Amino acid sequence: MINDKVLAYCKNTRFFMGFLVVITRAERWVRCMLFFCVAASYPAAAASSATGEGGTESAIFNDAHFHLTNYIQQGISADRYFEIVGDRVGRVAMFGIPLQQKWDYFVTGDRNPDYYLRSDAALYYYSYVDAAIAMEYQSLSDSLKRRVDPMITGFNPTDMYAADHIRRVLLTFPGVFTGIGEFSVHKEFVSAKVAGHTASLSNPALDRIFEAVAEIGLVAIMHCDIDTVRQGEHPVHYDNILRLLAAHPDASVIWAHTGLGRFIAPAAQHLALLDQMLDDPRYDHVMLDISWDLVARYVVRDADATKAWARLIEKHSTRFLFGTDSVAPVNWDAYAATHTMYNPLWQRLSANTRAMVERLNYERIFDTAKARVRVWESRQ
Repeated sequence: MINDKVLAYCKNTRFFMGFLVVITRAERWVRCMLFFCVAASYPAAAASSATGEGGTESAIFNDAHFHLTNYIQQGISADRYFEIVGDRVGRVAMFGIPLQQKWDYFVTGDRNPDYYLRSDAALYYYSYVDAAIAMEYQSLSDSLKRRVDPMITGFNPTDMYAADHIRRVLLTFPGVFTGIGEFSVHKEFVSAKVAGHTASLSNPALDRIFEAVAEIGLVAIMHCDIDTVRQGEHPVHYDNILRLLAAHPDASVIWAHTGLGRFIAPAAQHLALLDQMLDDPRYDHVMLDISWDLVARYVVRDADATKAWARLIEKHSTRFLFGTDSVAPVNWDAYAATHTMYNPLWQRLSANTRAMVERLNYERIFDTAKARVRVWESRQ
């Protein structure tokens, strides 16, 4: 019985997830064999597949950064998302927003704010978002589920219990989540609005989160501005970001937007600092996403900027991921706006590098994380 399953698995690694579910306690010794089989077979599988697990051959890109809901927990359904994108997107990292904008009558009266810049009232962490995303995922057909990597976001990164929340969500919804995030540490205007302590790169609660990420095998998407709104000679947060990342070499991390934001424009040395980090083997576990239309504007603002970004991405082609950072889009044009804005960049990249950034890096990172998380869940 066991041998038949092992043989079937080794012939096709796509059976891995379902196989783990039916392993009995008497067969626990098989798990190690399966884990190493995944590691050995994955590179060949990735090289031969243009879309990865559950993707579509006609996909334009995989989306490493998509918000199903907004700052008041409203949005679209997962089914509606696939009605919008069809087969034009292969895979998607799907999550909500962990913060809820408070509707404070004594601040905005009868006007209900739907964005954090439309009210002076506080933001607070909204843990129900994880259950909402899990239920949206579970409502999908099996074929669509294979194209989604749900992410846990409803934790407070200043809370020493945040890591426990992550474990609890995984065990409440086994077989669902692939990673955590997008969660924010330093974010322009947002950080100051969050009720309670401000998230910090030096808070040991964040270390506990990354320890859990490494232990479980999750992939973490972290938003942390590289600098403050008023730029100085050296980005304020860069050194502490590197310290945190170097302290957790076994945690798979995606640094969202390369540290840029609405009011955090790339400084003169921004690309040099990214290049320095990517050259350093201490940060081999770190990826960068170029999601968000605001980031795209920085990249394609002129020919010189686009050329410089293309040169960096070509040099480190395995380290960049495309994401839309779209929030509850109403149609394809709104959803794909960031990808369209990047056309000048796509035209400068080689075909191989473009494929890595748009699709293949996603498949490598998220397929590896998904397999590791399912193993961790099966052991609990």
